[in-house]
Amino acid sequence: MCLAVPGKILSIDLSKPELKMARVQFGEAIREICIQWVDGVEIGDYILAHVGTALSKIDEADALFTLDALREMGAPELDP
Repeated sequence: MCLAVPGKILSIDLSKPELKMARVQFGEAIREICIQWVDGVEIGDYILAHVGTALSKIDEADALFTLDALREMGAPELDP
């Protein structure tokens, strides 16, 4: 089973056009995530990420709902 986690894009690195990357915040954790294959993402948007790759863009309400559910299940890195 796979789990995609919602995160908020903090910055986007366009220095390598062939591999667009972003700094993404997942609660307290910040990770480098590949956003190359998700169109139309901007700073402040939420994405679903799995294994360092953005799978899709999601709206903020859905992202926050999912993050709250993960916190309730005990995901420690997601605590604010």
